[in-house]
Amino acid sequence: MLTALKAAWTRLAGGTATRSSEPAITPVEYKGYRILAAPIPEKGQYRTAGTIEKDTPEGVRAHRFVRADVAPSRESAIEFSIGKAKQIIDQLGDSMFE
Repeated sequence: MLTALKAAWTRLAGGTATRSSEPAITPVEYKGYRILAAPIPEKGQYRTAGTIEKDTPEGVRAHRFVRADVAPSRESAIEFSIGKAKQIIDQLGDSMFE
């Protein structure tokens, strides 16, 4: 129970709950944005989630997203999270930061 509460708090605070045995996810550059896939382990599956960042003169802007979509494996969730982030970038551009 305590582990679940800690993971929930970490997600709410803007971090991600990761297992130490899982390898780090390499950021992906796309159209001047940096995509950081961060699927959330949930009931034996992984929820689509991540952060889109952009370096600006004012500093790094970030947009966190979590979607209802789940995948059976971490690898497929990473791929789907990257695809979803690209879709967000294509549809919203910098307006996602407003």
